[in-house]
Amino acid sequence: VPPPPAPTAASTPPTVTASTTPAAHPPASTYVGSAACADCHEHEHAAWGKDWHSRALSPATPKFVVGDFRKTHFKGESSEAWMRRDGEHHFMRTRGADGQLAEFPVQWVVGGKRMQDPVTVLPDGRWQVLPVYFHVTGKGEWVDYSEKKQGALSPDHPFFWTNFRRSAQHACLDCHVTGLDARYDRAAHTWTTRFTDAGVACESCHGPGSRHVESQDAKDIVQPASLSPELGFAVCAQCHGPRKPLFPILDAAHRFQPGQRYEDHYQPIVLFLGNERSGDYFTDGRPSTSSFEYQALIQSRCHTKGGATCLTCHTAPHEPGAPNEVQKPQKATANVSTNSATCQQCHADVFAQGQKHTHHTARAAQDCLSCHMPPVVSGVLDPFADHALDVPVPDNTSRHGVPNACNSCHAKETPEAMSQALLKWWPQAGVRQQRRLRLAEAFDDKTAATSRPSLEAVLADTEEAPSLRGAAAKLLARRFKRDAVPALRAALEGTQDGLLRSDIIEGLGTAGSREAIEDLVPLLTDRSLWVRQAASLTLAGFGDARGLAATQALASRPETSGLVQPHLMLGQLAMRRKDVVTATREFERALDLQPYNADALVKLADLYVVQGQVERGKQRLEEALRFDPQSRAAKQRLSMLQQGR
Repeated sequence: VPPPPAPTAASTPPTVTASTTPAAHPPASTYVGSAACADCHEHEHAAWGKDWHSRALSPATPKFVVGDFRKTHFKGESSEAWMRRDGEHHFMRTRGADGQLAEFPVQWVVGGKRMQDPVTVLPDGRWQVLPVYFHVTGKGEWVDYSEKKQGALSPDHPFFWTNFRRSAQHACLDCHVTGLDARYDRAAHTWTTRFTDAGVACESCHGPGSRHVESQDAKDIVQPASLSPELGFAVCAQCHGPRKPLFPILDAAHRFQPGQRYEDHYQPIVLFLGNERSGDYFTDGRPSTSSFEYQALIQSRCHTKGGATCLTCHTAPHEPGAPNEVQKPQKATANVSTNSATCQQCHADVFAQGQKHTHHTARAAQDCLSCHMPPVVSGVLDPFADHALDVPVPDNTSRHGVPNACNSCHAKETPEAMSQALLKWWPQAGVRQQRRLRLAEAFDDKTAATSRPSLEAVLADTEEAPSLRGAAAKLLARRFKRDAVPALRAALEGTQDGLLRSDIIEGLGTAGSREAIEDLVPLLTDRSLWVRQAASLTLAGFGDARGLAATQALASRPETSGLVQPHLMLGQLAMRRKDVVTATREFERALDLQPYNADALVKLADLYVVQGQVERGKQRLEEALRFDPQSRAAKQRLSMLQQGR
């Protein structure tokens, strides 16, 4: 495997201006790049260079490109592409934003272990992931990933490759580079993107290294293995699962750094993507798509009861290990795979039972992963192991369409037959299965009308994963409104988990629970900024003066003024009272922080039109369509303005 790419002009780290800091508080460490680490840690740096983390992003040179560009042609249902190579350069010819064929240079490639995604940099500075990826494993073929997931795409579809949802600044670079600093110029409509290292380099896991380089003191760098389990888990979790950031993605100053709490920066995306139901989950709450390892593991009993984290089974990218950075077993064990060997750490008694536990004779069936981490998670063309680590529940296959481990192997058998066989061999499994049966009954839209008891039970269960309890809170409020309030209030009082509290507060806001106002007031000073923000916004939305004051404080204090939601709320409240000056100011501020917020751009356009600034209104609507070409509100308003109405 070639060494990691050297920084290029496009990846020069941003200039850092030192500020005057009291001697007792030395300046924060800054990014220096992996080359500086190699001076003292040559062995680790060399080992990392052979790991796929170093190839998370690479320049599109022959050394790194694995796709076949020898005048190759791909044709899908809605996309078509021609690939070619000219010396050191690679190109893809395909439909552009105008629907016409054009040729685009490939400047970067994402990954290369299983799938490699080509990236082109457009004239406005956007890094766009081209529509056709190279599937490395299997047959080694080109595939349109978005078309496989979304169906046929037209140029105005959000997931068409030229649109913002397919921008690497929006969806990729935060995890595929180290020391990202991406910025957007609202006036010029241009992007600038800098980073310290292409790929997941040393400082992604160990934190910025300038102080350590100067002092060479161990206390000036983060060692994930020496952190608490919670903080060590966060180092991997920052990228191994889609999440909603507390501060916007363009805010480099508030980006997560190793050694910090995950909960202080992110909320894991579970069941919902914004206000929409995510298509990346089975109906029992388990992720159905690859790259959701964190969301899966945090709902497993291995984590909630046993405290398992990524580092329980995996090694660091620069340490010796088996494939996929799985720990090598200390001693070989007959009929036990390398992957399963890590399970012996906690389940030696089960291993001692051998076939008495497995009830199978085939070697593959002796593997823990076959039954407890089956390859039912989709990676487009590759199946991946399920990190939710649970017992098979064939009844959920027949009732809710959730795949199960038994039928993964016994494909010709019915789920009902597998259920009978499973309970005959493992009678105690019926108790474990009840959890997943309850979750599916609660979450499945097909059982929505009768889901209230299951949702309330999930929400009230203090042994259930907080992420799933939070999803239950949101669904309960959406489906049952006022009837959901007693259960939500009881759960809020009974938990100290910050992310669960914020989900419950969101549910109370959805249900319009004004009777919970006094429950929320104490949370305005909660330790969790997620909770403080959720309580402030909900109370302000209810018209409570204390919530308004708290929201204004969040929007004005230096440490929290970079939050987007308080500015949006203050803008909406100002619109209610017809204070267009304040509303305009707050929406403009929100868009300085999150310029790709199409809904805010539409609201701002309305404000400018009301003030007689029609041209400014048109500009904001055109900007909204740059980020969301299917925005119905923006299209309608722009059409009316162009017609002079």
